[in-house]
Amino acid sequence: MRIVTIGEILIDLTQTGVNGQNIPVYAANPGGAPANVAVAAARLGADAAFVGMVGSDGFGDYLTQVLEENGVSTQGLRTGPGATTLAVVSVNGQGERSFQFMRGADALLTADQVDEALLAQAGVVHFGSVSLTADPARTATLHAVEEARQQGAVVSYDPNYRAALWDSREEAVEWMRRPLPMVDILKLSDEEMELLSGSGDPQECSRRMEEQGISLVLITLGSQGVFYRFRGQTGVVPGVATRVADTNGAGDTFLGAVLSRLSRRTQGVLDGLERGELEDILAFANRAAAVTCSRSGAIPAMPTLEELK
Repeated sequence: MRIVTIGEILIDLTQTGVNGQNIPVYAANPGGAPANVAVAAARLGADAAFVGMVGSDGFGDYLTQVLEENGVSTQGLRTGPGATTLAVVSVNGQGERSFQFMRGADALLTADQVDEALLAQAGVVHFGSVSLTADPARTATLHAVEEARQQGAVVSYDPNYRAALWDSREEAVEWMRRPLPMVDILKLSDEEMELLSGSGDPQECSRRMEEQGISLVLITLGSQGVFYRFRGQTGVVPGVATRVADTNGAGDTFLGAVLSRLSRRTQGVLDGLERGELEDILAFANRAAAVTCSRSGAIPAMPTLEELK
């Protein structure tokens, strides 16, 4: 069953340290949350494809190459006339990140550039909220999700709040909540719980999300692991202790790992899923995220299936 992710692909200019003159040093890592999820899933054995846009520049060529080298189909990738989007990722002493964006081609994808044949092949369609920040990408993303849903795909959504990309918190909340009625699988960080539900409590937040028809709610809790709600049942699967080098891409690795396992179920993505199997999948995803945290960068840090065995 194919996983199709749609949204931003970009260059993460990630701080790797400082030089002898105490000047920050950056590496040009491939990134963008939906692209990260596609690569994470493909590295873990899934059939994955990406829909989005890069610029007509060296970074765009490089990102296309990265997807192909990692086994992600680029059938839905388009090249725009402008520059590839950049995200400058600074890392503090605890490995936590801060972002600044130089927006480019990822925001320019239009609805008529979305590959309809690719959507028809999808068993799972995943998207985030960065592509909802501006048109035409906003319209293209929502169009693609609705089309795929009508054809029977399971819809996965990671709100992935980036304050620097919104004019206001209120605008962010409005658009981040807008797609919820179409969603089957929702991944939230603890920061995003209150934005979407109005509650900072995982039990209450997930209950409100379930009321909107979302079957599986996953709330990542950093080193504590992940809280889940699935069709009325809740629990916590503990995290995996690791020495953190860089948390960039950890959440995307986690979700890519979850989707990789769900997409290969013979019964269907969520059909017949029992608590024990779900907790096994989440433990697998926690291990994958821990490996990513132990290395620098997003895509370059993601594990393969062999490493997790």
